[in-house]
Amino acid sequence: MKREWTLAAARAILSDVRARTERAVEAVDELNEQRERSQPGSEAARVLEERIRDRVSLWVREMEGLGLEIKGLWLVDFDNGAGYYCWRWPEEELDHFHGYEEGFAGRSRIQ
Repeated sequence: MKREWTLAAARAILSDVRARTERAVEAVDELNEQRERSQPGSEAARVLEERIRDRVSLWVREMEGLGLEIKGLWLVDFDNGAGYYCWRWPEEELDHFHGYEEGFAGRSRIQ
């Protein structure tokens, strides 16, 4: 679901975005720890890698369901019609913007 965001609306939903992302990050971190303790190339490692992919995919679907664009792992953009409000885990606030062409590297602090 594509939508255009005002800064106020994007900031209003950020607590939900942060909470969903935090749950996903914690789940993936735990799965990564388990995978690191498993034998490389083993069935257990393969299953854990699949579970990690599934958890990241769930997060992506959740964010897209909110109308956000995924730009990387734990990195989302809120399209505002002139560019993007940009947020990545674990930032506390939505304080950055970048144009459509600049991408993450070109983001600047919202004044």
